[in-house]
Amino acid sequence: MNRAAMARASVALSLPLAVGIAAGHPAYGAVAALGALNGVIGDTADAYRLRVLNIAVPQVAGAAGVVVGSLVYDSGWVTVATLTAVALMSGMISTIGTVASSSGLLLLLNAVIGAGLPLPGAWWTAPVLLSLGGLGVLVLALLAWPLRAGLAERASVAAAYRSVAELLAHGTDPDRYGAARTEVTHALNHAYDLLLARRARHHARSRELTRLVTQLNAINPVAEAAPTLLLASRALPPEVPDAVRLLADDIEAGRTEPRRPALPAPTTDAGRAVEHALHHAAEVVADPDVDPWGLDYRTSGPTRLRVRTARAVREASLSAGSWRYGLRLALCIALAQGFVSLVPVPRSYWIALTVTFVLKPDYGSVFSRALLRATGTVAGLLLAAAVLAGVPHGWWDVPVLAGLAVLIPALSPRGYGYQTAAITPVILLLSDVLNRDGTDLLLPRLLDSLLGCAIVVVAGYLLWPESWGTRVGHRLAQAVTDTAAYVDAAFGAGVDPSDRTRMRRRLYRDLSTVRTEFQRALTEPPPTGRRAAAWWPLVIAVERIVDATTAARISVHHGAPSPSAAETRQVSRQLRELAEHLREPEGTTTLPRHPTSPANSVLDPVRHEVAAARSLTGPR
Repeated sequence: MNRAAMARASVALSLPLAVGIAAGHPAYGAVAALGALNGVIGDTADAYRLRVLNIAVPQVAGAAGVVVGSLVYDSGWVTVATLTAVALMSGMISTIGTVASSSGLLLLLNAVIGAGLPLPGAWWTAPVLLSLGGLGVLVLALLAWPLRAGLAERASVAAAYRSVAELLAHGTDPDRYGAARTEVTHALNHAYDLLLARRARHHARSRELTRLVTQLNAINPVAEAAPTLLLASRALPPEVPDAVRLLADDIEAGRTEPRRPALPAPTTDAGRAVEHALHHAAEVVADPDVDPWGLDYRTSGPTRLRVRTARAVREASLSAGSWRYGLRLALCIALAQGFVSLVPVPRSYWIALTVTFVLKPDYGSVFSRALLRATGTVAGLLLAAAVLAGVPHGWWDVPVLAGLAVLIPALSPRGYGYQTAAITPVILLLSDVLNRDGTDLLLPRLLDSLLGCAIVVVAGYLLWPESWGTRVGHRLAQAVTDTAAYVDAAFGAGVDPSDRTRMRRRLYRDLSTVRTEFQRALTEPPPTGRRAAAWWPLVIAVERIVDATTAARISVHHGAPSPSAAETRQVSRQLRELAEHLREPEGTTTLPRHPTSPANSVLDPVRHEVAAARSLTGPR
């Protein structure tokens, strides 16, 4: 539980309201608190520099949204057309990345609020107050930056080392190896994203950042050696994972003391590979002076934030998926706003707010989110009913809001339904400060939420076949194609070892994305969830192929005979045939049979895993 985030949320939401009440303008305080609420929802990053982006950039989009919404407040079909256009833009922006997704959300969210809720003051008052509220969250989030600068980055690298230590500790247990391997992938992905996102904003390379990236690169060979343990079925002595944990402690504390791990003499190729990689990692961790210009940064792709941003915007504007999602969101907003233009609904903005929150492309299954939204709203309304019925207007609103705000960061990590239950009473309390509606609108709010969820399920889910189909198969097919290229590179002549490492890291990242897509698909109603479940054994099989290939490459590095070019081509050809089979409609192709390859080859485990994967491609 993040106590610091809970404290920030409590202060950031209650302080503007207290200032507004003290100044005789509680409505102004409520609007500023709504801006703080947006900042609290976006206050999820570990690193301070990322907090600036995650909180500040969406506030700019939110300010623009409330201006547009206020200009068409209570304007009938003009409001419908305007919010539909904003929804299209918001949906396309949301597909670019995490910060862009939050920006797109606030752009549409605040446009809906401005168009449906009478805000106090001139047209510029609300955006200024919302921005000040968000700025307050940012200031509170950055208070400890001078004392804790770089701590999140060091902690992420240390966490990657500790996850590798757990992988080494369970390297011979098939039941625990898979979970440990997945945790390593997540830890490495998080650390690389954190470090390289920060590096992209540096015109000059920071020496501290360079050391951390070098240390993170150094743990990759240790992780690569882990698959050989599973194949050899020979556990490492406990001193080996303990040595990795000691290195993690040194990284987190920023120590550069020379530490040569005292390890028992290895007796297998797997043990020798781990020992060699671990000694290298220990040397890197102890080195206080790393040449910032000698470091290979290519792990993350483009090095300049401007280049990455321009590419993302271009891809979003030209992407069929981006347009498809934008049109889905625009259709749902048009239906929501069209309904309230035809039917007199008090405080009609709540229906469109529900659509905005539920129909997000990066927040999981739309169908399950609609159900969770309805459930969370019911729980939130029950809490709001107790608050609105029992708390008198005025200064009592401040401590009550402070207490409710704590629930947002406390419950949000537990799931979308919990987050909805925490946010709903906060919005209703602030809405009550603005309009003094009391408990009269609790039932309409419930009906509005249910109607918004129904619009999303019908117009944003059922009308779009790809939304209730599963994308696991297509992404998995691409991962299999990339695995075939990795097999070719692993045993090809003249391939740079760093290129192999990058290919392997990219493969595990892609397979991690497939796992995430699989988890989302499982929450869909039948038959989509049932079809997705059929892909799971094949996802595991592809991961095992990558592991087996890495182990074979390490065996060759330590003296095993290299496979012939014909053997390598046969394995990669079988993988490409599997990928093409996965891309075809179910049951339209049959995988060809191949002659038995010679035994006693370093590729025997790889061929075994490929054969197992191909055997899983029956009816799905």
